[in-house]
Amino acid sequence: MKSALVMATALGLAFAPLLSPAPAEAKGCLKGALVGGVAGHMAHHGVLGAIGGCVVGHHMAHEKMKQEGEAAAQSPHPPASPQPAQ
Repeated sequence: MKSALVMATALGLAFAPLLSPAPAEAKGCLKGALVGGVAGHMAHHGVLGAIGGCVVGHHMAHEKMKQEGEAAAQSPHPPASPQPAQ
C-alpha cells in the first residue's frame, strides 16, 4: 500500500511540469515584493506587504514597458543596421 502511494506520487511529480502553464514573467514583482515586505514588516504585516508590493511592482513594470513601446513606435528613424563589408 505504501509503495503504491510512493509510486503514484513519484509519477505525479514527474509529469507535473508537462501540465503546468508557461513560466510567469516577474518583472517588477521581486523588487516590489522586497520593498513591500520591508514596509509591511514595519507594520507587522510582512507577507501582506510583500504581496501588495509584488502586485504594484508588476503593474508599474508593465506600464513602463508599454510607454517604452509607444516611444519606440513614435521614433522617426529605426535603429541603423551595420553595413556589410565589401
